[in-house]
Amino acid sequence: MATRGKNYREAAKLVASNKTYDPREAVAIAKKSGYAKFDETVELHLRMGVDPRAADQQVRGTALLPNGLGKQVRVVVFAQGEGARLATEAGAEHVGADDLVKKIEDGWIDFDVSIATPDMMGKVSKLGKILGRRGLMPNPKAGTVVAPADLPRAINEVRKGRVEFRLDRTAIIHVPIGKKSFDEEKLYENLMSVIEAITRARPSGAKGQYIKTASVSTTMGPGIRLDIKSITDLAVSA
Repeated sequence: MATRGKNYREAAKLVASNKTYDPREAVAIAKKSGYAKFDETVELHLRMGVDPRAADQQVRGTALLPNGLGKQVRVVVFAQGEGARLATEAGAEHVGADDLVKKIEDGWIDFDVSIATPDMMGKVSKLGKILGRRGLMPNPKAGTVVAPADLPRAINEVRKGRVEFRLDRTAIIHVPIGKKSFDEEKLYENLMSVIEAITRARPSGAKGQYIKTASVSTTMGPGIRLDIKSITDLAVSA
């Protein structure tokens, strides 16, 4: 195992390895432990008590961050006709149909989120290998396949800070909740919005303890373990 750098070791001293923290304490420590010269992303990591191989135990959805993600979100929309007009008026960076599909097939992926109308999914499905591996494929469960009339709302939500969460093959969920430069209250509010959304998304097949472990960290910093009871109690009471 590679030896951690000096900056990381100094940051790790701020975190007690045998302790779990309430969410407000955790975000405060995360801000202090971020040592990189850039504005690091603060991330939430959850180990879930579900089986990712079971169809009735999938955890997937979206959460609206009340304070956004602290970055400009570049949106492309696959639409035609009235949908294309609405998406353009709503401020999507790129709007298109066959031309947009071809552009992405040729290697262009300079965007953060893609949204599509249902009638375009037959064309967009050809991009599965390109967009799927990058988490950019439009999906109804993620709120990125919407009717033409709903495009302005979907684009606005993405811009304000709608994030997608999804269980990976190791039963872990990774979600960004903001930037190190955010004040503690904004990070706390974003964190709890994600926890609440994931709690509401509990699948029918989930048995026993739903969230097994949780931690927050900055991009380069150490993990700070959260007290599971405190975050789940807060989420349920919200």
